[in-house]
Amino acid sequence: MISKIEPLLTVADLDACPDDNNRYELIEGELFVSRAPGIPHQRVLHNLQIELGLYLKGNPIGILVPGTGAVFSDHDAVIPDLVFVRNERWNEVTSGQKITGPPDIVVEIVSPGTESQRRDLLVKRQLYGKYGIREYWIVDPKNSNVLIFRLLGQTLEQIPILTSDDELSSPILPDFHLRVGTIFSL
Repeated sequence: MISKIEPLLTVADLDACPDDNNRYELIEGELFVSRAPGIPHQRVLHNLQIELGLYLKGNPIGILVPGTGAVFSDHDAVIPDLVFVRNERWNEVTSGQKITGPPDIVVEIVSPGTESQRRDLLVKRQLYGKYGIREYWIVDPKNSNVLIFRLLGQTLEQIPILTSDDELSSPILPDFHLRVGTIFSL
């Protein structure tokens, strides 16, 4: 029996979705829907945004943007929790209201549920590697850890998992050092 192949959704289809407080993302033409993040997620985001913001105030090497749309193709549009783009790349990575090229760092904070975790660990990791994001941070409030993936070719390779007493740093952010536990202080 021949099964009908469903057409891939496009960014134009995504833009036509109603504003119903859900977050719609498109990865390789497949629609992913998630609800608005809960308070623990947002507190962790807030803590990380403050720490990175303080660093960038003293080291103005780039721009940090929370919750903005990133459109990489007609079939790939996501809403990362945070993106960081170095100043010298800003004009090539942004276009109007959205990110259209690969940011230097993308941060996703894992929401509760196995589907959200699978999407962040597998699906988005592949997507971000495909489009050349240099670093991908997955912040996991449930386990109080941070997974960092660095680009090697077109693959984001994991470095050791960072836990509460470990120090978060990045070659993209010279002299940035943050004790991981600080992110999870609620």
